[in-house]
Amino acid sequence: MDIKQDLSLLKQTADKSVSPYHCILEAERQLIEAGFSKLELTGDWSLIRGHSYYVPVFDSTLFAFTVGKDMDRHSTIRMAAAHTDWPCFKLKPSPEVTSGTYGKLNVEVYGGPIFSSWLDRPLSIAGKVCTKGDTPFNPNTIFVDFGRPLLTIPNLAIHMNRETNQGVALNPQKDLLPLIARLDESLNRDGFFLKLLSQEIQTDPADILDYELFLYCKEEGMSFGMNQEFFSSPRLDNITSVQAALCGITAGNRENGLNVIAIYDNEEIGSHTKQGAASPLAERILGKIYKSLGLEDYLTDALFSGFLLSMDVAHALHPNHEEKNDITNKIYLGDGVAIKMAARQSYATDARAVSVVESLCLAGHIPYKKYSNRSDIPGGSTLGAISCGCLNIPTADIGVPILAMHSARETMGASDMAALAELCRVFFH
Repeated sequence: MDIKQDLSLLKQTADKSVSPYHCILEAERQLIEAGFSKLELTGDWSLIRGHSYYVPVFDSTLFAFTVGKDMDRHSTIRMAAAHTDWPCFKLKPSPEVTSGTYGKLNVEVYGGPIFSSWLDRPLSIAGKVCTKGDTPFNPNTIFVDFGRPLLTIPNLAIHMNRETNQGVALNPQKDLLPLIARLDESLNRDGFFLKLLSQEIQTDPADILDYELFLYCKEEGMSFGMNQEFFSSPRLDNITSVQAALCGITAGNRENGLNVIAIYDNEEIGSHTKQGAASPLAERILGKIYKSLGLEDYLTDALFSGFLLSMDVAHALHPNHEEKNDITNKIYLGDGVAIKMAARQSYATDARAVSVVESLCLAGHIPYKKYSNRSDIPGGSTLGAISCGCLNIPTADIGVPILAMHSARETMGASDMAALAELCRVFFH
């Protein structure tokens, strides 16, 4: 394992993944650099054994795969899944809000962010904008990242709220609107953001039809600790898993099988979208692959005998709240890969799947620990249960342990990224 190199890759991808769309753009860049060829979602595919491919799906999801040179009817599927989205705030239509001479933006909550962690931070905006195209069914898509501190959500001074250190409920419609401008005569109060957006993408405001834009924390990832043993960054949930999947698929060289990664959008809001894991998307992509290779009659068997790594972060033991973790299954920052288990199958792992991952870790000298939530704190869910329920494929839920999950900044062990990336490399070997 190369801890320094894998952490550097994570930092680069986390810093660039300022929206799900930009996460996919960075994934494409890495795949192209590794020699993968791009496919279009529609149309017939003419796949060649021994080659590697990727296909973007609706801008914020991506599949990449390598076809073994000896792939045949007896070949198996090895698949890893992660997600591109993270809890944040999304701009509403007609977002301009005024308060005296202040210009604010109207936003709504995306997923389940820790509200207070977003206060008093430098924030920016990224996403995609659609403008008028040649026909109504073909609007132009422009990806935009303002790339500079543009807004903040200011806290209320303690003098005006003496109970603030006792815990304050924040109303997302009232308390979480970001400040972006001081208005004067040169700014149209009803359209100051639209004007700014049109300038940023260099187009006429009248040509902008719609957008999907998100606030993001404009801070970079950094190591800290007496021995630089920790790493703090926005979007560790779930860019850690995205980067591990990319490390694995680009290093994989399995000659008799199909290696696949699926990087989905919308996990944080339930995955029930056309580009989410709860859709038939994976089965349809795999169907196109097998049809192109003349193996469509053997896809079902390949799934039954295959294996899926569902990758998402786990809850590390909190240094100030040890009581929030299970009494025997604890994992600390720096412990390596978390193998996640739950009786209610919110994590899809079963005994056989655990044994597969353990065997891979032992063979590759990769640190790992088994993880379960407290019985009275069920925790969240992952792509695993959704994906294996759709595909009927044996599945293990794994990830890196982190602190402050869903915060604007999260913290992990610096060595854990290398453990997860190495597991993916071994998995696809």
